[in-house]
Amino acid sequence: MGLLDQQFSDGNIVITKSEDLLNWARLSSIWQLSFGLACCAIEMMATSASHYDFDRFGVIPRPSPRQADVILISGTVTLKMATRIKRLYEQMPDPKYIISMGSCSNCGGPYWEHGYHVLKGIDRVIPVDVYVPGCPPRPEALLEGLLKLQEKIRNERLRKTA
Repeated sequence: MGLLDQQFSDGNIVITKSEDLLNWARLSSIWQLSFGLACCAIEMMATSASHYDFDRFGVIPRPSPRQADVILISGTVTLKMATRIKRLYEQMPDPKYIISMGSCSNCGGPYWEHGYHVLKGIDRVIPVDVYVPGCPPRPEALLEGLLKLQEKIRNERLRKTA
């Protein structure tokens, strides 16, 4: 234990890198834009309710993509809705993240084989950061997906290296 460690061990001083501080602030206050399209939206709403309390992780619902950090896409995405989702994604400020919730938004679900209008996964239109599997996934699975996203944000580099 050096002199520097002894000097700061009794006070209320924290020494960290600015990048770690900014990543901590971003992962502790994630503003979400919910895009619920089908039955998975019910589970997404249950996750936001008092029993699972999505808010305790710093997730705050926002009505506009211009204020959101993450879009939670849940349910069957049709080709017509895919253009709207892409437009919402383009309106978000950087850095932006996508959580795809449920089999339908992940890969088309049970409807992709017989539905000409169903998109075979939202990742064909926009990049997805976290996939939450299930049909429909339980609220615990969505919470785990959020924790995976927070871990991704924690390990991000703010400056691109060559």
